[in-house]
Amino acid sequence: MKIWNSYLLIFFLIVIQPLSCLAQDSSSSRSASAVVRSAIEYWRSDTSIAIATMVVHRPAWERTMKMKSWTEGTNRSLIKFLEPAKDAGSASLKDDATIWTFSPKINRAIKIPASMMSQSWMGSDFSYNDLARDDDILEYYTHRFLPEQTEGNHKVFVIEAIPDEDSPIVWGKEILKIRDDSLLLAHEFYDQDLILVKRLETLSTGIFDGKVFPKKMRMYSEERQGEWTEIIHNEIRFQVTLPKNLFTLSYLKNPRLF
Repeated sequence: MKIWNSYLLIFFLIVIQPLSCLAQDSSSSRSASAVVRSAIEYWRSDTSIAIATMVVHRPAWERTMKMKSWTEGTNRSLIKFLEPAKDAGSASLKDDATIWTFSPKINRAIKIPASMMSQSWMGSDFSYNDLARDDDILEYYTHRFLPEQTEGNHKVFVIEAIPDEDSPIVWGKEILKIRDDSLLLAHEFYDQDLILVKRLETLSTGIFDGKVFPKKMRMYSEERQGEWTEIIHNEIRFQVTLPKNLFTLSYLKNPRLF
C-alpha cells in the first residue's frame, strides 16, 4: 500500500504544470519530472486513511493480511496490521527516509538499518526500500518521455527514469506509465544490467472518497515466476484530520490505534 508502499511514495519544491501543457512539451525533462510528481501527489493527497488487503502469492501457498494505514504528504506513513490474529498489531512507521517496525510478540520497535532496506517487507514482494523511497524518484533521477500509449480515451505517458551518477539508488533504471489524469498504471524496476526485476501494475480502479484511484495493484517478481503480492484497497478517505503526533514510536506501538 502502499507499495509506492506500496509500492511503495516527491514533493513540494516545484509548481506542477497542468497535464495539457505537459503534453505540448513532451520533449522536456522538466515536464517528464512534473508528470511523475503529479502522479505521486495525486496518490497521496495531503492526508489519507485507508483499509486494504494484502495477498502474498507463492506457487505452493497464499497468505492474506488486512491492514490500516495513515499517511501525511509523501514522507510520513503508519501501517498497522489487523488480521490474521498472529499478525495483528505488527506495524511499520515511515518518517522521512527512516523505517521502524514493531512486533507485539517481542514488544519492541526496531529501526531498519541501511543493510536491511532491500529485504522483504512482511514476507511480500515489496521491500523496505519501496516504503522509504518516495522522493528518490525525483531527487536522484533524470526523466525522459518514451513513446506515448493509450488506454481507452486516456493518453498514457511512458517515462524512463535513469538514476544520477553517484546516487544512492540500487536500480539501473525505472519505467513508469502514468495516465493523463495522473493515475499510475505501471512501474517497472530494472537492475544495473538493465534486466527487469519486478513490476507493479494497476489491475483495476475504483472511486474512493470521490476520487478515481487504484482498486487492485499487483507487484510481480520477474526473477521468481508465479510469485506476486497484491494490494486491494477496500476503503480510502482523503484530506482527513489525523491525531497529533501520529507518526511517532508511541503510536507505532499503540495497540488501541485501530
